[in-house]
Amino acid sequence: MSALIIFGILIVLMLTGMPISISLGLTVLTFLFTLTEVPVESVALKLFTGIEKFEIMAIPFFILAGNFLTHGGVARRMINFASSMVGHLYGGLALAGILACALFAAVSGSSPATVVAIGSILLPAMVKQGYPKSFGVGVIGTAGGLGILIPPSIAMVIYAVSTNSSIGKLFIAGVVPGLLLALVLMGVTWVYARKKAFPRQPKASWAQRWQYLRECFWGIFLIVVVMGGIYSGIFTATEAAAMSALYAFVVALFVYKDIGWKQVPKVLLDSANMSAMLLYIITNAVLFSFLLTSENIPQDLAAWISGQGLSPWMFLLVVNILLLVAGNFMEPSSILLITAPILFPVAMALGIDPTHLGILMVVNMEIGMITPPVGLNLYVSSGIAKMGLTDVTKACAPWILVMIAYLMLITYVPAISLWLPRTLGMM
Repeated sequence: MSALIIFGILIVLMLTGMPISISLGLTVLTFLFTLTEVPVESVALKLFTGIEKFEIMAIPFFILAGNFLTHGGVARRMINFASSMVGHLYGGLALAGILACALFAAVSGSSPATVVAIGSILLPAMVKQGYPKSFGVGVIGTAGGLGILIPPSIAMVIYAVSTNSSIGKLFIAGVVPGLLLALVLMGVTWVYARKKAFPRQPKASWAQRWQYLRECFWGIFLIVVVMGGIYSGIFTATEAAAMSALYAFVVALFVYKDIGWKQVPKVLLDSANMSAMLLYIITNAVLFSFLLTSENIPQDLAAWISGQGLSPWMFLLVVNILLLVAGNFMEPSSILLITAPILFPVAMALGIDPTHLGILMVVNMEIGMITPPVGLNLYVSSGIAKMGLTDVTKACAPWILVMIAYLMLITYVPAISLWLPRTLGMM
């Protein structure tokens, strides 16, 4: 009964158009102060202790690192390198866009930032070379989702914080699924481009490729700093985030010199605004999780599912359907913060690996980024391409089917997510 009341209040508040973060907080306060006798002091205490986690500090640091590289010329250098590698194939610019998204995702951790950085440069070039604008928007809007699957990923940090999982293990686990998705998108793009005889670029020489690689080396090396530092044990994921922010600052300001001291305050302010928004959502979601736990809702759900004899594969199917539906109406951070604490105990009771569950949920979030009406990548792509939201949605629709097929692969072949952590002795 408590669950129905809690989610009923939440849904009503959301239907009024209230932001999800405020809806979460008001749901908690309304239920606690009208239907329970929980003292105000305990709510205030939970509010502060809930976000007093060292791991949460990784979020603003990764956002800051991504913003320094986004404002700099790292994206342009990565596009040049990607074009030199695959530009001579059918649909070369589109393939270069996917490869560049994969590279930039590995230094930004944000899907919308990846779409902005790569799309703002590549989409005009694709249209100029004769590609249909809708095709370019679909490719870049979808490939931008790699920003939350290829580590470092802010979505993975949020899942780890919500479930007390290892951020480092999730980062390592995301490498193979991220690379596999990039290959899947490139394969589908190449087949379609060959069928339509889309333009090809002159094949670059190995000397040119080497030159472009040298130009974007310092940006790509951030991957080594983060992943190498975490795996080697030199620093934790949060410390890796701090190092990535410092590294991105030095590269953007002193190595590439794409930004000057006058632009630094703007980068800091943009990062602070985005961090404050996410941390505010996290704060209210922590309260919501506290309410669910105090009412034993996750535990009761786990016991009910166990009593129904639901098999792991059926549970994962239900999870996918739930998250795909939620992705139509909420942004990824809110979905993870609300659903992860509920689904995690049930998954553990069914013997599902928490790292596999995390990767599965992140892939669902990727699909949510390109599904209307609140898919963030749709709005970003619409702004870049100067297209209506309906047209952008139609452009991304075929790619949603590709992503769902990929989701099924990730869901029922857990070895894709778990092979690398096991090989490195992390499991």
